Amino acid sequence: MEIKLTQYSKGSGCGCKIAPSVLDEILNKVPVHISFTQLLVGKEFKDDAAIWKIDDEKAIISTTDFFTPIVDDPFLFGKIAAANALSDVYAMGGKPIMALAILGWPVEKLSSEICAEVLKGAEEACKTAAIPIAGGHSIDISEPVFGLSVTGIAHLSCIKTNSNAKEGDLLYLTKPIGSGILSSALKRNILKNDDYKSLVITLTELNKIGEKLGQKDYVNAMTDVTGFGLIGHLNEICEASKVSVEINFSTIPLIENLEFYINQFCFPDNTTRNFNAYKDKVEGMDGLTFISLCDPQTNGGLLVSVNENFKNQFETLFAENGLNYWKIGKIIPKQDKTIFIKP
Repeated sequence: MEIKLTQYSKGSGCGCKIAPSVLDEILNKVPVHISFTQLLVGKEFKDDAAIWKIDDEKAIISTTDFFTPIVDDPFLFGKIAAANALSDVYAMGGKPIMALAILGWPVEKLSSEICAEVLKGAEEACKTAAIPIAGGHSIDISEPVFGLSVTGIAHLSCIKTNSNAKEGDLLYLTKPIGSGILSSALKRNILKNDDYKSLVITLTELNKIGEKLGQKDYVNAMTDVTGFGLIGHLNEICEASKVSVEINFSTIPLIENLEFYINQFCFPDNTTRNFNAYKDKVEGMDGLTFISLCDPQTNGGLLVSVNENFKNQFETLFAENGLNYWKIGKIIPKQDKTIFIKP
């Protein structure tokens, strides 16, 4: 019998995240009583991972990320979930060194053989990153859930956060957006074969270039685009850095054929939740543009704020590594709105 993992869960991938407004409400009710001098990055600016200083040169990066199936194939589900978790370390400019698995499995609905394929997929992603899955924890649960807790390391001078974007910086994106829309099309059985292949390529590509970007002084801020969509994570950079941004919608990369599904109003529920959370902070998000701009991404690209005087060096680095990049906007002084979208 053919198993379709996406039919065993309500959400899919990072689209199953708690809505931004609800998450803020929860976190605001949890007081912080103790401060730690060695905790360089915590939850203050909603960054991708926590940073703990271990000596005068190095720091530990710690993150966790898990979700319900975004594809039907169990091997690919594990590979994508692992790549997505690893991305948080890369987005901080770090190098992953070890991972622990987080597994929730409906043992009475889905066999152990299928579960093993999920773990095999995760192992393949971690092999590409040259790290072990050293252990983990599992529970019997009603919906399949998988992810990793990843430990990384970085030199203190290489750490990148979302709170250091500077006025005049150029803003780059390293992957096209639209994975939430295509994953919804897959769940509804309307995704075309070629578009499925494009989706898998995007979802499984590691953001390893983040480690090299951590070594570049001209990279001022960095994050990855995941469940809160391009608008949500861009808003986090701007609010943490106390700046605003102008982006050009025409330069934002979309996964091929995305418009076909947008025109059918095929998108995850969290797209609307993201829109409601950020719409008052954005100018120019008109018509159906909100569908792609607020689309929750899984293992999305890196959003990189680069000193404008080093544009050529940044673009040369990507060319040398055979990677794509798109210049989508520019950081501007703080305005009444956070994000300004031009046609």
